[in-house]
Amino acid sequence: MIEELIYKYSSQNISLYGLGTETERFLNENANKLSIVGLLDGFKSSGEIYGYPIIPLSETLAKGVKLIIVIARPGSCKAIAKRIGNFCRENDIALFDVRGRDLLDTAAVTFDFKNVSGASREDLIKMASDAEVISFDLFDTLVMRKTKSYTDVFDLLDIKLRDEGISIPDFAKHRLFSEKELSKDKPPRLEQIYDHVLKSSGGCFFSAEELARREWELDFSLLVVREAVREMFGSFASMGKKVVITTDTYYSKDQIIQILDRNGISGYEDILVSCEYGTAKTQELFSVLSDKYIGKRILHIGDDEFADIEKAKSHGIDAFRIYSAIDLFDALGGLGAEEEIISLSDRVKMGLFQARIFNDPFWFEDEDQRLSVKDASDIGYLFCGPMISDFTLWMNDSIERQGYDQALFGARDGYLIEKLFQMLRTSTSHYYFHTSRTAAIRAGMESQDDIDYVDSMKFFGSPEETLKVRFGIDVNDVNSIDRNSAILEKGKQQRKNYHKYIDKLGIGSGNLAFFDFVAKGTTQMYLQRLFSQHMKGFYFLQLEPEFMADKDLDIEAFYADEGKDSSAIFDNYYILETILTAPYPQMEEMDDEGNPIYVKETRSDRDLKVFDRAQRGIMEYFGDFLRILPESARKENKKLDEKLLALVNKVQILDEDFLALKVEDPFFGRMTDIKDVIG
Repeated sequence: MIEELIYKYSSQNISLYGLGTETERFLNENANKLSIVGLLDGFKSSGEIYGYPIIPLSETLAKGVKLIIVIARPGSCKAIAKRIGNFCRENDIALFDVRGRDLLDTAAVTFDFKNVSGASREDLIKMASDAEVISFDLFDTLVMRKTKSYTDVFDLLDIKLRDEGISIPDFAKHRLFSEKELSKDKPPRLEQIYDHVLKSSGGCFFSAEELARREWELDFSLLVVREAVREMFGSFASMGKKVVITTDTYYSKDQIIQILDRNGISGYEDILVSCEYGTAKTQELFSVLSDKYIGKRILHIGDDEFADIEKAKSHGIDAFRIYSAIDLFDALGGLGAEEEIISLSDRVKMGLFQARIFNDPFWFEDEDQRLSVKDASDIGYLFCGPMISDFTLWMNDSIERQGYDQALFGARDGYLIEKLFQMLRTSTSHYYFHTSRTAAIRAGMESQDDIDYVDSMKFFGSPEETLKVRFGIDVNDVNSIDRNSAILEKGKQQRKNYHKYIDKLGIGSGNLAFFDFVAKGTTQMYLQRLFSQHMKGFYFLQLEPEFMADKDLDIEAFYADEGKDSSAIFDNYYILETILTAPYPQMEEMDDEGNPIYVKETRSDRDLKVFDRAQRGIMEYFGDFLRILPESARKENKKLDEKLLALVNKVQILDEDFLALKVEDPFFGRMTDIKDVIG
């Protein structure tokens, strides 16, 4: 409790963090109990307010500060703790919020909500049964953004403006400062915020109205409804209860109606918008709500522990907390990924992740309360999408920068990646190229050395099965003496057939980029013999490069083999490899007309539907990422990608069809249950 904290540090120097009206109220109530030597703020480091100097963080050392109390909303406290937490730890300064909670005490990484005090749907239904009026907060309760924080919108807008040649120095900082500064008196409209931005930043040739319009359009595009909360909203409305929206926002009521309409939220009786009433939830907006429904029992539902819960209760209104996505993420210790979130690109990745996995806030229904995903599309979106996206962008950038104007995406791993390339609208000509390790080998056999090379690779079967599976030759058609001659003769015919296929594709004479996912280089080595031009391989991961060192292959890998001891990808790439497949069997060779011949399909229709759902999830993620983040801001972060991919081993998977999959490797004659791969 804050009273205990005040008593404990009453004889030591402290600082307060925050310059808002809540700080003024805290000072009025507690200044005589504490030795306050200065106020801190993220935007100001000099001046004076409320009779106290504003000081930079570094000056707390000279003043002997032993405690910093952050006076802000819980969500803001977390951001402030992230910004100054290390400084406080290094200098033995305690950091608490105004509610008495230790901001340096980070939550342990966990994958269930057993240690979180949360409520269920049933709890909400029971509480709502006695209410005549039900009020819903909007942002982070009914709708949420596909970014980690609402302030990411400012950074995205800044980048979009810069890409147009419009530079407002420290734009995001000015935007947030202006909002906070104006909010001290009453909630501002967005145009008023931008009028302040232009005055404080020196202006630009854009008007405040134009900047406000651009932010609105950008933010509007990022919003997504929280389906489970919308369902509750509609259920209450259908019961005949009066349902209203009570929200703090700089958007107009008309704009809020647009958000509600787009997200299928209907049946509300009224909308109380802070900037139109000139008062916020932390001020008197709940009084406005109470006055509108005098004598009615009101329940307010929202995510903010202070603005929605404490303030509603202080106005005699019942309150029910719906956890925001970021609150759920923090409650699980950031799933171990928090330290890897560095750039805006990373924050967009995590925003997409949170908007998907924590869209539903009701994680307190089941006894185990374990974090879970229900469908293969979620597996693709959440765990595979970030890594595959970074790889695809890396490959596109690499081949364009190195001057390759045509690329071959080898079957079957290239099926999805080639689709993602289409989404990039790249200038590189790209072809989905029918091949496989088996098909390339059959067409590439030119000498005894080639046969010896293939035979050196272990096959989990008999010599007769090896001959049939790898070379397409039935042992009954040849004797042991003629084995090698038959393999070489088969190679001649397959090369002729492959050239017919290549001619039909119309591939140009320029150098070729070749995609393979995880490989040594065998397929590329034998395909190179089918082309006169140079071929460079762009792999996700090259295995055992030293094994191919004398083969004169040109290969560049997203992941280098030498980094396997320090990278988590080597433990989890099988998940990606399993999902990257095509909806038809492995190709084994070409017929005489240059058409692919496939082996018998071993996967069921159910398996193929699982792959399709997972791939659709990856494509949806890639589309969201490209749409939200401007090209100039895209940065790969393998460490974060690895953290997210590794969650497939920690999060409960409820898609039984996915769990029934097998990882196939016909060339080596191996079959592995996906359950054994993910652990």
